[in-house]
Amino acid sequence: MNDYNFGNLLYKLRIEANLTQNELAQKLNVTNKAISKWENGKSKPTLNTLKEISILFDIPIEKLLDTKENTTNKKIVKIVITGGPCAGKTTAMSWIQNEFQKMDYDVIFIGEVATELLTSGVNLQNSISNCDFEINILNLQIEKEKIYEQIAKRLKSNKVLIVCDRGTIDCKAFMTKLEFNKALKNIKSNEIELRDNYDAVFHLVTAAKGAKKYYTLENNKARTESIEEAIVKDNKLIEAWTGHPHFRIIDNSTDFENKMKRLIKEIALFLGEPEPLEIERKFLIKYPNLSWLDNYKNCKRIEIIQTYLKSDNDEEIRIRQRGYNGNYIYTKTIKRNINDIKRIEIEKRLSKDEYLNLLMNADENKQPIRKTRYCLTYKNQYFEIDIFPFWKDKAIVEIELNNENESIEFPKQLKLIKEVTKNNEYKNSYIANRKI
Repeated sequence: MNDYNFGNLLYKLRIEANLTQNELAQKLNVTNKAISKWENGKSKPTLNTLKEISILFDIPIEKLLDTKENTTNKKIVKIVITGGPCAGKTTAMSWIQNEFQKMDYDVIFIGEVATELLTSGVNLQNSISNCDFEINILNLQIEKEKIYEQIAKRLKSNKVLIVCDRGTIDCKAFMTKLEFNKALKNIKSNEIELRDNYDAVFHLVTAAKGAKKYYTLENNKARTESIEEAIVKDNKLIEAWTGHPHFRIIDNSTDFENKMKRLIKEIALFLGEPEPLEIERKFLIKYPNLSWLDNYKNCKRIEIIQTYLKSDNDEEIRIRQRGYNGNYIYTKTIKRNINDIKRIEIEKRLSKDEYLNLLMNADENKQPIRKTRYCLTYKNQYFEIDIFPFWKDKAIVEIELNNENESIEFPKQLKLIKEVTKNNEYKNSYIANRKI
């Protein structure tokens, strides 16, 4: 979830000076993409650039620095509703609007770009390659999200929910690996940035998996897949989104109405309505087969550095660098326990500069935790397996649930030792107290 205070101020200064983003970028000797990120609240400029902005707009640098994260109660959340063909996305949008408007959210929808193009009369697929078609979709998606985020920032409502009918990483499911890498180069981005640009992702499973009699092509002109092709697409989409910090899969284990209710419940839990609860169970397992994890298609490797900050006794504050191969996102999390498996959790996305500044407030009594996390989807469940460098015979697997009694089915490759949900010895905060 982004902080928009500095972005709002910069936008106001730029507009009052009658400058475009490109013109401001030239004056500050940065890219217009950097200006866009600053105004969208996704990052902040360096101190030297802040000094240049101060001089350019004749504004005290103290005012630029004094845009702290809690000067406004405005909450803007961007989520993705994705899924295979005939999964119920269109109906889900109606449910989301009805339910979350009741909770005083302004709900903004960003329509599916591929369908928009295919039904607009622009027959790109017959004139360009699949790769170029997907790159067009990707570029249009990115620009639309920028516009809608700007609109969200200027709405009077204190709670805004942006709902994307598919997200940028969906394109990976419709491209070869070579095509996807070409697309990333075209937009000058990386997979981590595309995938983790959203606060949460909710995947609706195609009716072709578990509800075949309801699978149809008639309610979407852009849909052409057979049942077998729909299943393949659904699996590829799950694979593409695996690795996101908050990824949930809504299957067809109930009738369609209850499928929608389960989706609404998952979104509400994430938004913290009525409060931001996290229900998590944790298990100790034998050291897993890393070769199997690295080669399992629905598993993504993530490198994490987690640092605890000074805090009161009744809460835990941590900051985290999360990503892979030099591409990272940064978050701050505040946790307050309710009972052994239920707690209030508040998370905020940070810029790299904010993350580095917060490191100065690290709790010197706790060691930073470095771990390799494998995010794994298995039978519509989302597991997180943590490998610590100081353990050679065991690891920890966690799973978040939507209720305390939900059943769990583990992959047979994970050898359970015991549940450690209530054992403080296996909490990250306890592990951070170890002596090196």
